[in-house]
Amino acid sequence: MEQTNGRDTNAAGRADDEVRRQFEAVALPLLAVVYRSALRFTGRPDEARDVTQETYLRAFRTFDRFQPGTNCKAWLLTIAYSVFVNRYRRQQRDPVVAVEDVERISDASIGDVSSSAVSVQWTGAADGGFSGVAISDPEIDVALRELPEAFRAAVLLVDVEELTYEEAAEALGCPVNTVRSRLFRGRKLLWTALRDYANRRGYPATGAARGRS
Repeated sequence: MEQTNGRDTNAAGRADDEVRRQFEAVALPLLAVVYRSALRFTGRPDEARDVTQETYLRAFRTFDRFQPGTNCKAWLLTIAYSVFVNRYRRQQRDPVVAVEDVERISDASIGDVSSSAVSVQWTGAADGGFSGVAISDPEIDVALRELPEAFRAAVLLVDVEELTYEEAAEALGCPVNTVRSRLFRGRKLLWTALRDYANRRGYPATGAARGRS
């Protein structure tokens, strides 16, 4: 009996080691991506570190739910956004404004901006659009941080981290059509905020949109 228990213990230890190795191989290379997104969710380095740490703790504990071969970045960012919402949205001192109210306010403040203009791509940016390379500029980063949270999250997940609409919808806990709507409005706000920036940098806008499927 003791020999059997010893074999079982050794087998469990080897299994744990294998899980740890797989987690380190798949998830740890994305640590910087998760922290970068957490920083843009929270706007504060200390809070971003806390979100990143809790994200990885949760991810390791639930790694058995991760399906090998699927998008680990999308899985980690889903956890990170959930951590952010649970830990920090409830700590906001300002009253919570419904997303629908934010949409009406943003539509009124922007005015009539065509959908082709909203699908702006900055010539010279990596693959067009707001990629991780393009938003390294502080002015673009500030414009992103000033977006209402619902719109900022959609833009970050789709345009920055290049998740599909379906992956972003899962991360945000909303239908795909809602992601599209928030992304549209977030891009409108960015387009308005960054028109002068684009002109100064010589990045003419084009009407071609980068699709996500």
